[in-house]
Amino acid sequence: MPNLVLVVIDGLDASEKSTQAVMLRNFLKACGRTVFLRIHPSTDNFCGTESRQFLYSRGKGAHFAAALFYMVDVIRSILFYSWRKYDYVIFVRYLMGTAYLPSPIHKIAYNFFAIWVPKSNFMFFLDVRPEEAYKRIMHTRKRLEMFESLGELGKIRRKALSLAFMGSWKIVDANKPINDVHEKIIGTLKLSEKKV
Repeated sequence: MPNLVLVVIDGLDASEKSTQAVMLRNFLKACGRTVFLRIHPSTDNFCGTESRQFLYSRGKGAHFAAALFYMVDVIRSILFYSWRKYDYVIFVRYLMGTAYLPSPIHKIAYNFFAIWVPKSNFMFFLDVRPEEAYKRIMHTRKRLEMFESLGELGKIRRKALSLAFMGSWKIVDANKPINDVHEKIIGTLKLSEKKV
């Protein structure tokens, strides 16, 4: 096994990224691995908290500010955390934050950031139908973010999938039950570990 394995879990809002990341962390720890989990936008720094605040605002300025602060938050995590001595580092939300930018800027931003940030063989895009994501959002959220309408979820999914096909993302059907998605993720990690 290499000293550190980067796992990225990304996807639309309500694709259950954080849930899957926590389940994966718990599974890896039960297997005796050391794990660091980082969820973006984070709550322990200015850029992460600003990104979260702008998600509840409206307008193009808030749109760009949310995406900009988000990407700086991700880069900060890479600089401060990915070098630590863990067996696994799990990032929730990573390069797919660029899908929230308008077209065609989202592709330009993705390609730019992809040059500089670490990549992994374990970058999972949890693909959920916009209707399913919206249903989950309406059942769990008291307050909606700017991108959490059915129309916006559809647009972002199309852009995110186009980015996933450009990179080395593993697309996982997140419309399935939580445990099925979890098994798919750990199955991919186990297969790779056997090859090493």
